[in-house]
Amino acid sequence: MTEKRMSRWYFGGLASCGAACCTHPLDLIKVHLQTQQEVKMKMVGMAMHVVKNDGLLALYNGLSASLCRQMSYSLTRFAIYETVRDMMGSGSAGPMPFYQKVLLGAFGGFTGGFIGTPADMVNVRMQNDVKLPPELRRNYKHAIDGLYRVFREEGVARLFSGATMASSRGALVTVGQLACYDQAKQLVLTTGILGDNVLTHFLSSFIAGGCATFLCQPLDVMKTRLMNSKGEYSGVLHCFRETARLGPLAFYKGLVPAGIRLIPHTVLTFLFLEQLKKYFGILVVT
Repeated sequence: MTEKRMSRWYFGGLASCGAACCTHPLDLIKVHLQTQQEVKMKMVGMAMHVVKNDGLLALYNGLSASLCRQMSYSLTRFAIYETVRDMMGSGSAGPMPFYQKVLLGAFGGFTGGFIGTPADMVNVRMQNDVKLPPELRRNYKHAIDGLYRVFREEGVARLFSGATMASSRGALVTVGQLACYDQAKQLVLTTGILGDNVLTHFLSSFIAGGCATFLCQPLDVMKTRLMNSKGEYSGVLHCFRETARLGPLAFYKGLVPAGIRLIPHTVLTFLFLEQLKKYFGILVVT
């Protein structure tokens, strides 16, 4: 008989919240870079600009919305992926094939992306507020206030502005993170060089973070532009055309800070998740 720990359905949301608290300043800088109409500042310059004009705590603008997003978007995608994966894995002789992990990750991410769109939009707006002139700032007090004000002032449809992009990005980033993490971890363990330990979790999540960054960056740029717009885009295709006019590299604007933010976020998420599973997971005897 062997014992192992299974993840609980809400562990993904908790782990993502822990990672978001550590990486939020990088996420904020990424949003600022992506919403520039012209490339005026790089990552370090943007960070210094924010701190100089609004103080060090401005790097944590929108943290409540970021946590709200993780508890809707990430909790949903992790719950779907891990629950179905564990159910299918328990009834078969071995782990799921990679293509099934990709399909499951895409479905979970698409669903989570749609559910998390309102919190994601408020998150983008709160992060971008500090670089707007005082008279144009939305000044949401926190995530719930932002959601309520968007609903009251702009209607329920506006809460799901950019839902297509958010869902598509959610599918890609979940494939990059969850499916690639599982596959990378499986490959590392089959070598027999490393066991199921922190180093294995680190290496696997680092690979997954790189895959997720590359896959989702173009959609991430368009999603940010749509969510932060004030009516200048008539739809996804219009946003695509306007972004394309800036050149192909415009779709990868902010790639370095996106990677610097997403890779550590992915690593921290899975490190937290594995520890939650180890100490608080469901004990299964086989």
